[in-house]
Amino acid sequence: MTDNVVVIAAHPDDEVLGCGGTIIKHVESGDSVSVIILADGEASRGKKEQKRDARHEELKMAAKILGVSNVSYMNYPDQKMDIIPFLDIVQSIEKALEKLSPTIIYTHHGGDLNLDHKITYRAVMTACRPLPDSKIKGIYSFEVVSSTEWGLSTESQFRPTKACDITVQLDKKIEALKCYKRELREFPHPRSIEGVIGLAKTRGMQFGLDAAEVFIVERTFWR
Repeated sequence: MTDNVVVIAAHPDDEVLGCGGTIIKHVESGDSVSVIILADGEASRGKKEQKRDARHEELKMAAKILGVSNVSYMNYPDQKMDIIPFLDIVQSIEKALEKLSPTIIYTHHGGDLNLDHKITYRAVMTACRPLPDSKIKGIYSFEVVSSTEWGLSTESQFRPTKACDITVQLDKKIEALKCYKRELREFPHPRSIEGVIGLAKTRGMQFGLDAAEVFIVERTFWR
């Protein structure tokens, strides 16, 4: 049985960093994967519209490499999602999910340093609350380098309980990540190519694999 997978991320590139290899693996297994991006990722950088359009093109190029079948974006302001009424964000996610009818959801970890990541997590968990007619059988939160590991010690830490072997898919994940050239940094910054590969290798070793993406199981059930 195939799944309808939906990745809900705050910014373009979070989907690749958090679960790009896992997306590829879902597609290879015959699952349909859609990506929803909530914030434009450019509002705090000047020349907003021009850069936002460029970011959308990067998103589309990365999605093509990953095999994503559908991409949508809400264009909430970058690093200002806290000024948007929370209910509006929740309802926009609910509306999108009504059309997609997902069985599996991937989203951010609630303890990330990044404000938009935190709000995205809360909004997704609210929109995907376990109502009797819900088709969602699994919700998993992912890590994003230079945000998850920098989360405040007073908040919940990212302690993964599920791993996806991406040994074969890692090269294609890196290919997709290179679509976001402006977001990449030089090593030893964690958002460097070397940093992303190093994290995949480290997570792999923790689970007896060559390379992995890891997740916290937020909610799961089988009927």
